[in-house]
Amino acid sequence: MEILNKADIGVFGGSGFYSFLQDIEEVKVETPYGETSDSVFIGKIGNHSVAFMPRHGRNHSIPPHLVNFRANVWAMKHLGCKRVISPCAAGSLQKEVKPGDFVICDQFVDWTDGRKTTFYEGPVVQHPSPADPYCPELRELAIKTGKDLGITIHDHGTVVVINGPRFSTKAESAFFTRQGWEVINMTAFPEAYLVKELNMCPLNISLITDYDAGLVGDVPPVSHEAVMQVFNNNVANLKSLLFTMIENIPADANNCECANSTKMDI
Repeated sequence: MEILNKADIGVFGGSGFYSFLQDIEEVKVETPYGETSDSVFIGKIGNHSVAFMPRHGRNHSIPPHLVNFRANVWAMKHLGCKRVISPCAAGSLQKEVKPGDFVICDQFVDWTDGRKTTFYEGPVVQHPSPADPYCPELRELAIKTGKDLGITIHDHGTVVVINGPRFSTKAESAFFTRQGWEVINMTAFPEAYLVKELNMCPLNISLITDYDAGLVGDVPPVSHEAVMQVFNNNVANLKSLLFTMIENIPADANNCECANSTKMDI
């Protein structure tokens, strides 16, 4: 793969983030895995060149089960990214994790079906360990940044990733809650694992928008409208967390084990 060195940090997020930047360069990346969700928008935050891509498209026209995660992640690597931050709207499965809170997840559970989940489909075959799927250095920085900003932030959590686009039934939600999992979402897998396969550092930032099927919060079941209302009410906090954190990411190459997850041969 040719590395262009146009950006060192990637962010999968919507236009609400890159619209705050000046002198944005829009880049269309062609990939071996088909079309990306959208162009990549590159701008500066502090000393970093940051590549933003809306994972659902700039008009939110791509449902979660149809996102081309491999193309999106490959594009970030091709542009030179070493770290990839994945903010997402998510539901809560535990009462103490409230709408408006942030969770810096440290584990995921894959409950999806039919997604392309690896770059290594042969003849090159590798098995990078997902035991600790998220970058410990980025997680530590995100947690400290959130606390310094006065944001209610949970320093660990397991996100169960469902296929979408439908939400959970009450039976499914109750099952996930009994497992002790904190967060539910539709995009956290395989995005983070693919990032790690390409030796970049993955980070999940879950913005809690609802109580899933409503059981643990004793509230009505989630609706898309309610999700968007809570998400939009917290965009300022998410922007502050993202931009402040990125400004404080060391300029040198990632020194953690993420950089050595695989012998990249794609």
